[in-house]
Amino acid sequence: LRLLKTCGVDAVGMSTVHEVLTAHHAGMRIFAFSLISNKCVTDYDDDYEVNHAEVIDTGKMREPILKELVTRMVMKMC
Repeated sequence: LRLLKTCGVDAVGMSTVHEVLTAHHAGMRIFAFSLISNKCVTDYDDDYEVNHAEVIDTGKMREPILKELVTRMVMKMC
């Protein structure tokens, strides 16, 4: 992660690429988006601790925005 930060990367996904490759292999059309849900710790001396509750809380907080985004996209596709 430190290398990516040094290269100017601002965000790192956990699984989107693998899921898109698998869906493409299955012949599916794909649209993907990601929600950045927490900070990545790159300094082991940092007091910040990553926890699953933070990820869940961020998802719940952003749910209305994501719901609106997906609803509008589906409406445009129909």
